[in-house]
Amino acid sequence: MGNILEVRDIHTFIGQFHILQGVSLEAAEGTITAILGRNGAGKTTTLKSILGLTPPRNGKVVFAGQEIQGRPAYEIAAMGIGYVPENRAIFTNLTVAENLKIAERKRGDLDRKANFIFGLFPDLKRLYRLPGGHLSGGQQQMLAIARALVPDNQLLLIDEPSEGLAPIIIQELMEAIRQLSERVTVLLVEQNFQMASRLAKNYVIIDDGRSVRSGAMEDLLRQPEIIRRYLGATI
Repeated sequence: MGNILEVRDIHTFIGQFHILQGVSLEAAEGTITAILGRNGAGKTTTLKSILGLTPPRNGKVVFAGQEIQGRPAYEIAAMGIGYVPENRAIFTNLTVAENLKIAERKRGDLDRKANFIFGLFPDLKRLYRLPGGHLSGGQQQMLAIARALVPDNQLLLIDEPSEGLAPIIIQELMEAIRQLSERVTVLLVEQNFQMASRLAKNYVIIDDGRSVRSGAMEDLLRQPEIIRRYLGATI
């Protein structure tokens, strides 16, 4: 199984600040890869750099065999990369139906994906005509992920899906992400190490703007000292 995404030694600046100082990672097609690290390590900036929202100044980003660094974000997204931001960014004044409809890249995308989406998130079918601002935090997160599933994306970048959610909702989200990963490759930023370790096949750890460790998640779970050192977590 080949890599759908390869990030090679990217350096990203925001203003005068050198945020990413050498990040490399791979995402194998058909898998979930977790980006791990403490707050402020550069995880979200890595996702935004891949998508072209904060373009890297140096290094390469290769998606489906094509170099995409330097291209505008809308062009990168149109190539088949979906983004679920940390703040969810749904349109609160639009209904669930309207939030999903505007995510179409081609006419009829939503109709073609409806059964799959509502199978993953049955609450959204029940709340179809309700404004997004009336949804709970968990339902808004489901809507944000569902919106990225409407077009034909090959890769989903999902940023901190469990943030601020109750444990029972996190369990539902985990199962949904596990199921959707059977259709689309997932690059997951997640502060909740227990969630990430149960979902992801592979991992990369980013520390102070640099990728410092990567490999199979099952190998990381056998290295509690690395988990404590870079993530401040225990298993």
